[in-house]
Formats: sequence, C-alpha cells, structure tokens
Amino acid sequence: MSMEFKRVTLENIEEEHICCAISDKKGETCVASKKAWLKERLKEGLVFEKLDVRGKVFIEYLPAEYAWVPVDADGYYYIDCLWVSGQYKGQGYSSQLLEHCIAEARANGKKGLVILSSKKKMPFLSDGSYLKHKGFVTADTAAPYFELMALRFEDGTPLPRFLECAKTGETDEKGWVLYYTAQCPHTSKYVPILAEYARTQGIEIKTVKLESREAARCAPSPFTTYSLFYDGKFVTNEILSEKSFEKYRKKV
Repeated sequence: MSMEFKRVTLENIEEEHICCAISDKKGETCVASKKAWLKERLKEGLVFEKLDVRGKVFIEYLPAEYAWVPVDADGYYYIDCLWVSGQYKGQGYSSQLLEHCIAEARANGKKGLVILSSKKKMPFLSDGSYLKHKGFVTADTAAPYFELMALRFEDGTPLPRFLECAKTGETDEKGWVLYYTAQCPHTSKYVPILAEYARTQGIEIKTVKLESREAARCAPSPFTTYSLFYDGKFVTNEILSEKSFEKYRKKV
C-alpha cells in the first residue's frame, strides 16, 4: 500500500507526531522541548518531512549556515537526521526521503548535502556505508570516529569541513562534562536522569546545554546533540541511561 509523506510546519506542528519523540506520557516534556526547538528552526528554513504514520520515518535538514554544528558548509543543506526504523525498514523510504531532499536542494541552488557519520556504525549517527552507496564522500574527519560526509552536485565544489574547535575530541575541562542541545527529544528525558543518578552516586557531572547556534558552533564535538567528556577526552555520543553510564564509567 502506498503511503504519503507529510511536512511538519508551523501551522500543523502542534498536532503532528514528530516521529523520534518518546510516545508515553513521561515523554510529554520531551515532545514539548523538541517542538519548541523545531518552531524556531522552521523559521530559518528547516524541513521536517516524514511518512504520514506514527513511526520513525523522517528526514530533518536545513541550510548549513543555520545548523547547530561546528561545521563550515555554506551553500549546502545540513541533514540533522535521516531515520527509518522498525517495520518501515527495507521499503525504500530512506531513499525516497533523501531524493526529496536532493530535489529541494537542487531547486534552491544548493551546492549539495552534508551529514554527520562515523568510521563504523554508531548510535544516533548515520550509516556511512549507506551514504557512500548514495554517492556521498568523506569530506573531513574529527577525533575519535566522526566523519563529515558530503554529496556534491558539481565536481570541484569545495568540500565542507569541521571547525577546528571540534577536530581533536579534547577540552580543557576536568571531570565529567556533558554538552547537549534540545535538537533530540531524548536529551530532555535522559540528561536529567543522568544528572540525578550521578548526584545519588556522589559523582559530579557538569551539564552544558547549548542554547544557541553560536554556542553549538563553538562546541568541542561535532555531535552537539549529546557529547560526553571525561577529563578533557571525548567519551561517547550515545545518549546514556544510568546502566549505560556505568559501562562507560568503568572504562575511563
């Protein structure tokens, strides 16, 4: 059965399911946080297109000049997220969403697309092998495993790059420091859970919410949605529960 795609707009955002948001009642705050972030980005040209279902089948992108990432990619579209999961996998929806994005980028005179990936498949990052299959190339790398992947519409177009602040995976901060934004609804749920758990265990974690594009562009990690550091070294971009935090805590 053929299904329709739909765009989330300022006019319909209150009624629309935004796919990645937690669906139970405990997720209401997360949904509100993500929608508030989206409303501001929609005004800047963000596109949130999804399959018209209550599932995780969507693409989110915007002009790279407005992206909350430490990336130099003027003239490109930056894809925040391309996600197809569950029963909707293997039906061509990723390709259709990407094709829609490419068509819009060409229509608007963009140089191409850019997206964050990794050397091997990591949680919350796009699959590099899939992107390469679609014609993307590695434009730049950042420690410890990030790859900036670009699809150029014309050969010779300058490739995007990471800003120097995010290249090394290091900061001057000591102890546990977590940088995050409201771009992903899961941060609104799990950052407070982690902070409270750390408090009960006598562990100090400094949480730094990046509240503006300017702050995000100065972040020490390419994945501004969620990046955890310990004693100045990048640890993970995985959004952690208490149990998964303990796993990483034992490693450092």
